[in-house]
Amino acid sequence: MSIETYLFGIKLQSPFILGSGPLSYGAKGLIRAHNAGAGAVVTKTIRDNPAVNPFPHMAVSGKNSMINAEEWSDIPGSEWVAKEIPEAKKAGVVVIASIGHTPLEAKNWVGKVSKAGADIIELVSYERDTILPMLKKAKLLTKKPVLVKISPNWVDAVGIALEALEAGADGITAIDSIGPVLRIDIKTGKPLIGGGNGFGWLTGSSIKPITLRYVAEISSATDKPVIGLGGVTKAEDAVEMLMAGASAVGICTAPIVKGVEYISKLNVKLEKLITELGYNNSADLSGLSHKYLNSAANNKKFDFIYNPESCTECMACVKACAYEARTLSSKNMSLDTDLCRYCGLCFSVCPNGSLRPDYL
Repeated sequence: MSIETYLFGIKLQSPFILGSGPLSYGAKGLIRAHNAGAGAVVTKTIRDNPAVNPFPHMAVSGKNSMINAEEWSDIPGSEWVAKEIPEAKKAGVVVIASIGHTPLEAKNWVGKVSKAGADIIELVSYERDTILPMLKKAKLLTKKPVLVKISPNWVDAVGIALEALEAGADGITAIDSIGPVLRIDIKTGKPLIGGGNGFGWLTGSSIKPITLRYVAEISSATDKPVIGLGGVTKAEDAVEMLMAGASAVGICTAPIVKGVEYISKLNVKLEKLITELGYNNSADLSGLSHKYLNSAANNKKFDFIYNPESCTECMACVKACAYEARTLSSKNMSLDTDLCRYCGLCFSVCPNGSLRPDYL
């Protein structure tokens, strides 16, 4: 079984796409990610002027999440065109060139990075009102596929995504980071992130449920590719993202925190997991959950199946019952059906699947 994936007819060695960020700072970073098993790599965002970042501008925020105030590429666009992209292409990297954040910058760079060898263009903007004009410019300047990256910080981001697809976007990347957000060091009272007011942008596992909703809603309305970016830190997350409708899976925070070589581990674990679930490849998973994403499918009565052999009597299910409907003693479980509201939290907190639903 192979986890090779196709995006716009381009063969990717895996469904994992390294999102725009510090690991894709230049050709060396792109090649390193490719060698670690990334199917494609998105450059840091290319703009008219190189970024000057505050200090510090990245900090972990809980398990597998991060806050950052990092801006766009600190390498001039001219260097990306003359050296970084061609060097990465020579090494076999599938390059997605990130271009931001204004229509003028799209005009200045889309055609140049396309000619330099970028396989795909990804447009990114901080302002919802600029992304469609950027798309219009880009489509005039390249025949390469153009992705529009949407931000959950926009009003009606799904509507903008669908407008972009109607206006000629070849696919959508969902989503950008969430924010602004704030974390404070309680030892000093200072924000974890430097510069300005200490605000940053949240990425990583904390935003996965938000990403899944956007991917599901957009992909169910189009047959064009959607890259699900945001919150994937393990193979199970990738399967979830594919089932929600993603054609490929974006990763960024996990390989930053765990090291870029973590991508190769994700590839191995994903291939094994797909086989265990009984599927042939990642494409078999894409959009699998769409048929269940409706009120008729999601409002079914259920009973409980309890397996005492695997139960460790951790009591998580009993403690989680706000209605005190469940009891457990010496692996004998009972449920007061008059008290139970069938909320499902009990089987959700079971650490080893000893308690699970049986839908009627």
